Amino acid sequence: MSINTSGNNTSGKITSAIERADSADFRTIIRNKIPLMDVRAPVEFEKGAFNQSINCPLMNNDEREKIGVCYKKNGQEAAITLGNALVSGQSKASRLAQWQTFARENPQGYLYCFRGGLRSKTVQRWLKESGINYPLIIGGYKALRQFLLNELDQLALHPLTILAGNTGSGKTPFLAHCTNSLDLEGAAGHRGSSFGSFVTPQSNQINFENKLAEQYITGNFSLDQRLVLEDEGRLIGSVHLPGSLRHAMTLAPLVVIEESLDYRLEQIYQEYIIKMTAQYQAHYGVEKGFIAFSEYLEHGLFKVRKRLGSERYGQLKEIQSVALTQQIKGQPQHHFDWLKPLLCEYYDPMYQYQLGLKADRVIFRGNNAQCLAFLHD
Repeated sequence: MSINTSGNNTSGKITSAIERADSADFRTIIRNKIPLMDVRAPVEFEKGAFNQSINCPLMNNDEREKIGVCYKKNGQEAAITLGNALVSGQSKASRLAQWQTFARENPQGYLYCFRGGLRSKTVQRWLKESGINYPLIIGGYKALRQFLLNELDQLALHPLTILAGNTGSGKTPFLAHCTNSLDLEGAAGHRGSSFGSFVTPQSNQINFENKLAEQYITGNFSLDQRLVLEDEGRLIGSVHLPGSLRHAMTLAPLVVIEESLDYRLEQIYQEYIIKMTAQYQAHYGVEKGFIAFSEYLEHGLFKVRKRLGSERYGQLKEIQSVALTQQIKGQPQHHFDWLKPLLCEYYDPMYQYQLGLKADRVIFRGNNAQCLAFLHD
């Protein structure tokens, strides 16, 4: 695909021998992170999309709703007539300009709507009339989404090794050193614990599945290659593992990272106090960011109040409040005063109980370096 920028073509005409992509191209599109122009309405995009997709809608949410009602009452022809009336004049011109910009900036890309039907063909036709030939995805979002779901089923057929260990043992950073690993928490946008949320909202279920499948495809793993995954429950925040993958994980052997309490406390302190403070303040500003960070910590402790018991929860809440006050004064180390008992009295006993149920599947125990050497061997 090439862009002609000669003086006799001020539209910047794009030509292509390919005007559509089918399932045979999907793996290449995902693996190479080829840009995708999603012409569905924003409400559809928010429900689920792909990492490399940008929303450039043919219709806004209100227009989509009106056309949908018209279609149900009066049929397709009437809906098309209404659509042409709603998206015309200045609204059509501004949207066409947006599509033209995307096409010129991403000449290797594709466009799609939900099923690869009328909307994507309309955008493709309008682009062609303006001098730009741009390919679309056959079957649209639905076909590409089904392809990713099929890939998740394929992922579950791989031999797996599950990485376990107490909270703070460094499981997630460990995965970065394994070329045959997948980051479930990264795909979910959540670290899986009561304090596991980030500043930005967590992925919804569809986007979690899409991101995990995209991560798997990008890894370009051979079909018999062993993959390393972090030990997770059924839920990671508000999303759940695909059933086939969850089942495979319950049968897989475990490698358990064992690190000292001091090591784990330092990891938790850096991850959940120092880094989270910086992220909240970068996002909201110093003052509002610290308020939001404080609410994040308070909410995390509140989530485990029942397991702690009301009395112990009240004590740790007070210690946490003092630590936040001291942090404002430049002494964040006071957070160790509540992090240590929370780890020793709640997280460690809970994780050791859960790990005990899987003891027959443990094939190796050691510190980070030892576990990494074992997995490399």
